[in-house]
Amino acid sequence: MNIGEVARASGVSTKMIRYYETIGLIPPADRSEAGYRNYGDNDVHTLRFIRRSRDLGFTVEQMTDLLTLWRDRSRASSEVKKIALEHVDILERKAEELKAMSRTLQHLAANCHGDGRPDCPILDDLAAMANEPGKAPEPARFGPAGIDPVRNRRRA
Repeated sequence: MNIGEVARASGVSTKMIRYYETIGLIPPADRSEAGYRNYGDNDVHTLRFIRRSRDLGFTVEQMTDLLTLWRDRSRASSEVKKIALEHVDILERKAEELKAMSRTLQHLAANCHGDGRPDCPILDDLAAMANEPGKAPEPARFGPAGIDPVRNRRRA
């Protein structure tokens, strides 16, 4: 199969397949004499595994670990369970933060007149940090403080 065919069969875009090859998540595809990538059924199966892992929010590092365990028939399922449960903890913390953000925005919106007047508690709240001299805002991230957004792990 060429890259377009394996993309359709696996549900992973051609761009992501190339990216996964670049970062070493999947091995580079065999090449035809003309230089085109050639894939087989095992590649489709691996990419479907990656797609499902990605759909569940696993990081590339976690997917690497899961792929290694998946390929190792002598693995202990406890290792897989540990990765999954650590990820559940991260997802639950993110869900709580999203709920807190939603409650804050609901409160701010409920206190906004939403009419022709310029007064707006939503904008006032967003600007509050900018008005505090010497206090820089935290870098943008998705997740609770102390969680590295790229690796989904507690920062040291």
